[in-house]
Amino acid sequence: MTEAAKAPVMTDVARLAGVSHQTVSRVINGSPSIKPETRERVLQAIERLGYRPNTAARALVRGRSGMIGIIGTATTLFGPASIHRTVEDAARAAGYFATSVNLPGVTRRALDDATDHLMRVGVEGIIMIAGHDEALEVVRRQRSGVPFVVVEGDLSKASFTVGVDQVLGARMATEHLLELGHHEIVHVRGPLNWAEARARVEGWRLAMSAARLRPAEPVHGDWSSESGYVAGLRIGEMPETTAVFAANDQMAIGVLRALHECGRRVPEDISVVGFDDVPEAAYLIPPLTTIQQDFKAVGRRAIEVIKQAIKGEDLQPSPLIIPKLVVRKSTAPPTRTST
Repeated sequence: MTEAAKAPVMTDVARLAGVSHQTVSRVINGSPSIKPETRERVLQAIERLGYRPNTAARALVRGRSGMIGIIGTATTLFGPASIHRTVEDAARAAGYFATSVNLPGVTRRALDDATDHLMRVGVEGIIMIAGHDEALEVVRRQRSGVPFVVVEGDLSKASFTVGVDQVLGARMATEHLLELGHHEIVHVRGPLNWAEARARVEGWRLAMSAARLRPAEPVHGDWSSESGYVAGLRIGEMPETTAVFAANDQMAIGVLRALHECGRRVPEDISVVGFDDVPEAAYLIPPLTTIQQDFKAVGRRAIEVIKQAIKGEDLQPSPLIIPKLVVRKSTAPPTRTST
């Protein structure tokens, strides 16, 4: 029998990161004196080794719980689920216990109950992954006494926020199509009680207006592939349309299926762009051009912000994280001039 592998310790992290164990300790404890590149190297070493700081001991010394609460409000969707996972990973890497409440539906009563539950177990702060307007309203009304960090949603409605620049992402998607020569670009939007959906509509409209084009009304969707399929059947009957920007990849997948059934070839007859860069996007037929969000960066920044908020430090507004355009085979110049 082989001897069980020992759990990694702080000196293992220091050796892999090429720093002292004091530097690793300062990173874990959120010291602001660490250079960003050093912090990133240490966090990568922690993740690679699976190192877990002795949070319980640290909490006893500090007289604190060492716990962060996470409320997820749409964990069946790729974006919120990815952010939830990366926030939990970043919390553990930073030496916190992470306790989560996942809500199957969004109601004020459910969100208030989730907040009350987390307060009863003694969390030092709460991160709410809240793209839905009702969730944001709960945050705005909170008087719990612990910091709330809002990830996703309308970031103007909370004091501490972290998010991706959704408007910029939508502009990048639309500008890519415009640069290819498309003029008739239909947008399949998400539900308008989600701030991300509104932001992506805004980015699409801004790009179209900057090109001196009048955008048509968006086609309604609800984030699901089914709604994208229904929208795609409608778009398939619009012969003047040469490009589609769907507000997420799930709807883009439905659009691709519907266009195929309508005899519209992608990208020869019509180009399609999604948003999120789901793992399946690169393996569709054709592979999907999309906007990639850096969910790991979102998780790390959310923990950095809540650590500072727990310490009572003055916080500057957190800059939005820049998305990335990933070009694949679902987009190409139009084979004819749209009217």
